[in-house]
Amino acid sequence: MKHMITAALTSIVMASPALADWPEKPIQLIVPWGAGGATDQVTRVVASELEEALGQSIVVVNQPGASGSIGSQAAWDAPHDGYTWTAGAAKDLGTYAVTGKMDTSIKDWDLYLNSALASVISVPADSDIDTIEDFVEALKAGGLSVGTSGVNSAGHSAIEAISNAVGGSYIHATYDGGAAAVLSTVSGETQATTQLISEQIDMLRGGKLKPIAILSDGDADVPGVGVIPSISGSLPDVPVAPIYFGIFVPGDVPEDVSAKIDAAWAGLATSEALAEYTEGRGSLMTVHSGAEAQEKVWSSIQLNAWLLHDAGTSVTSPEDLGIPRP
Repeated sequence: MKHMITAALTSIVMASPALADWPEKPIQLIVPWGAGGATDQVTRVVASELEEALGQSIVVVNQPGASGSIGSQAAWDAPHDGYTWTAGAAKDLGTYAVTGKMDTSIKDWDLYLNSALASVISVPADSDIDTIEDFVEALKAGGLSVGTSGVNSAGHSAIEAISNAVGGSYIHATYDGGAAAVLSTVSGETQATTQLISEQIDMLRGGKLKPIAILSDGDADVPGVGVIPSISGSLPDVPVAPIYFGIFVPGDVPEDVSAKIDAAWAGLATSEALAEYTEGRGSLMTVHSGAEAQEKVWSSIQLNAWLLHDAGTSVTSPEDLGIPRP
C-alpha cells in the first residue's frame, strides 16, 4: 500500500506544471494600452529579445481599457503558470487598488523593468504658449484642454501634479493610448499633452509639437530636439520621479518558471536592440528585477497614489493600503 501511495505521489509531482519544461507553448503578453504608445513600443522590443532567450514565441496582445487595468486584471485572472504576463508602468499597477480598479498590491507581482521615462509638456507648434510661465498662466485662466491616455496614466499624473502645484484647472481629454493623445495635440484637437517623451519624440523631432518642459530633476538634451528645460527650474514644488516600465508576472508562479524568466531578463542588460530603442526614444535603459525593481518603483507609486487621492479619485486611502504619503 505504501508503495502504491508513493508511486501515485511521484506521478502527480512529475505532472506538476511547476516541474514541466517551461515554456512548452507560446506566452501571452498583454499590453493593457493601445498600439503605438510607450508601453506597446518597448514591450514589443523586449518580447522579441526574450523569445530568443526562452526559445518560445511571445504573443503581444493589446487589451486597453479602464486606464490599463482591464488588461492587467486579465493577466491576474489567468492561471498563474507563467504563460500570461502583462506590461506597463509600475506606478499604474501599484495604484489600481487606490482607485478600486484592481485588488492587488505591487508586491503581489514580480517586476521586470526595462526603461525609465519622463513626461513632457508639449503644445502644438503654432501655439502661443512658449514657456512654462505661459503654460501656468493658461492653467490658472482655466479651460486649457490637455490630452492624455486616461486617468492614472503618466500624462494624467503629470498634469495633475502641475495643476495642483499652481492652483490651476484644465479640461481632461482622454484617448485610447498615448499615441492617440499626442496626435490630438498635433492636430489641435487639444491644446497640450503631458504624455511620455517616447510617445512624443517623433512629433517633437518633426517640429509638429513644441516642448515646454520635462518632468525631471534636470534639463534633458534630446538628440534631434535640443534641450528641454526641467520643470523643477521654474516649479520646484511639482514632484518628479522616474516612471519605470516593464513586464509584470504574478508573483506566485512556480519557482522554476521565475528562475527562467530571471535568467532571461538578466541577459537584457546587454541587449543592443533595447539600448538602441531607449536611446532613440529619449528614455533610459534600466534592466532590473526582484527586490531592486520593487525599490526603484516605490517613489513613483507613492506620488501617483497620493495625487489620485488628493484629486478625489481614490476609493481607498493610500495609507490604508500601506502607501505612506511621500
